[in-house]
Amino acid sequence: MPDLIKTALITGGSRGIGRACAIRLAKSGYQVFVTYVSRPEPAFETCKIIEEAGGQASSFALDIGDHQAIVDFFKEKIKDRVFLSVLVNNAGSTMDGLLVRMGQEQWEKVLRVNLSGSFFCLQQAAKIMMRQKTGRIINITSVTAQSGNPGQANYTAAKAGLMGLTRTAALELAPRNITVNAVAPGFIETDMTAALNQEVRERYLEMIPLKRFGYPEDVAESVAFLASPGGAYITGQILGVNGGMYM
Repeated sequence: MPDLIKTALITGGSRGIGRACAIRLAKSGYQVFVTYVSRPEPAFETCKIIEEAGGQASSFALDIGDHQAIVDFFKEKIKDRVFLSVLVNNAGSTMDGLLVRMGQEQWEKVLRVNLSGSFFCLQQAAKIMMRQKTGRIINITSVTAQSGNPGQANYTAAKAGLMGLTRTAALELAPRNITVNAVAPGFIETDMTAALNQEVRERYLEMIPLKRFGYPEDVAESVAFLASPGGAYITGQILGVNGGMYM
C-alpha cells in the first residue's frame, strides 16, 4: 500500500507518556493518531505541538473500555485509510484500593481498560498489519506488574496480563513480520505520580539505583527504538525503563 501514509497510533496520547510517545514518533516521520476518552483539549494540544514542529497529527475520541467502539474506530479511521506502521497501547486507568475492600466494578473496570482494551486494539491492529505483512506493536505495562504494589491488585494484575499477551502475540504474529514488545516504566514523572506525597516519593527514590525519577521522554525514546529499523529483530521482549528499580 505505497500510497497510504505511514501512521503511528497511540492510545491515551493526550498527556504524560502517551504525549511524549506521540511527539517522538512524529519526529521519526510518522503521521500520528492519538486517542482520548473524554477531554479533547489535551489531545488537541498534543497535535498542536506536533504540527508546530512540522509533523502531522490527528486526535480521536475512543473509549478503550468499549469493545465495539474499538472495532468501529479501526474500521472507520484506520483500515484502508492509512498504513498502520505502529500501535502503542498506552491508554490505561487506575482505581486503587486494598484487595479485601475492592468492589467488582473497581476490579473489572481497570482490567477492562488496561488489559481487555489493549487486547482488542492489538487484535484489530494485527488484522490490518497481517495484510500489510509488517508492523510494530508496543504495549505499555509497568514495573509494578513484576513486583506487585499494595493497593493496586487490579492494576498490577492487568499489567502483568499485558506482559503475557505481549509474548503470545509476538509468537503468533512473527510469521507476518510483525513485532510485539512491551515497555515497563518505573517511577515516571506524570500526573499520576505527582499525586503521591513526599514521603512515598522519597521511599521510591531510595529504590532507584540511578537516584532520579524518569521522564515521559525516557519511555518515548525506548518506544521509538522498538519502532525503528534498529528494533526489527526484537520481539516478545519486556523492556524495563526504570533506572534499575526492581521492588
